[in-house]
Amino acid sequence: MRDVLDELLTFWRSGGTAGVATVVRTIRSAPRSPGATMVVGPDGTVAGSVSGGCVEAAVYELANQVTASGRPKLHRYGVSDDDAFAVGLTCGGIIDIFVEPVSHKTFPQLGSIADDIDARRATAIATVIAHADAAWVGRRLVVRPDTVEGSLGSARADDAVTDDARGLLAAGRTAVLTYGPDGQRQEAGMEVFVASHAPPPRMLILGAIDFASALARQAAFLGYRVTVCDARPVFATPARFPDADEVIVDWPDRYLTAQAQRGAIDSRTAICVLTHDPKFDVPALQVTLRLLPAVDYIGVMGSRRTHRDRMERLREAGLTDAELDRLASPIGLDLGARTPEETAVSIVAEIIARRWGGGGRPLTQVEGRIHHD
Repeated sequence: MRDVLDELLTFWRSGGTAGVATVVRTIRSAPRSPGATMVVGPDGTVAGSVSGGCVEAAVYELANQVTASGRPKLHRYGVSDDDAFAVGLTCGGIIDIFVEPVSHKTFPQLGSIADDIDARRATAIATVIAHADAAWVGRRLVVRPDTVEGSLGSARADDAVTDDARGLLAAGRTAVLTYGPDGQRQEAGMEVFVASHAPPPRMLILGAIDFASALARQAAFLGYRVTVCDARPVFATPARFPDADEVIVDWPDRYLTAQAQRGAIDSRTAICVLTHDPKFDVPALQVTLRLLPAVDYIGVMGSRRTHRDRMERLREAGLTDAELDRLASPIGLDLGARTPEETAVSIVAEIIARRWGGGGRPLTQVEGRIHHD
């Protein structure tokens, strides 16, 4: 919803009703992930996408029907359906799309959710998308780490969904949860879609060099909150890194230690050490490998000779082979990159591959699914 929130708020604030279609479940190959949203405004305009063009026309019509009737609807599109090819979903997958009317009346919490997202406060939206009692469909909870707004229909259901939604929010995950009709665990009869709006993941780039500027641009494009850190004030300036959210003048190891103590680095954080200078990167890596065991990615720039020298220095500092195995060094995938921009692409490609279990090979050489779980 984040990418269409501005358009949706425009209709919401003006008192209009928009049809909002959200991908809530995908099976096998699918063009968009759960949480992808398309908004059909009362004036007929469209923002966002649920399938990259495959089923948009059909969803557009469904959104208009839902807006007119005021009744939410869960619809499945896939090759097993008689109308699958008619609406164009020929990728071999299945997507479940929940369409609901959104207005001040149906979604009074939207304004506060927008404030949370803008302020980077963690918020989860839990919406009933299927229930034996149609009156429950469309009810929602807004779940924050310490507060809850709304109700699904019973205290039992609210308590169960709140607990599970907070677990998903802490992990930054979006999913469909299944319960009994009154929120009973390990039963069926109610499906709840939990959309987690966690703060964006962080990328910490250590070393204010030209490659760092190109990497900051790529990382920002992928949705990271980017920090560039370097102890040299002449290089670490906002003017040199316009795509970074913040530029810090400090020794990288000291900055990392302070961030770890504040709890500001989590399992979604990527750390890229680009200095390839032992006096900067060895102390920084000692902190990273010892204080931050859950960091998503630790990549280190340098030639193979620099890599061997660095590894020897880290072993002399007492780091174990198991700790050193966490390093992506030399950094990036083998794309034959030469320029800072090409190198930045190779680095973010490696981060994506590690996150989703991709092998980094051309898809023409790979059998099976294109999209990884």
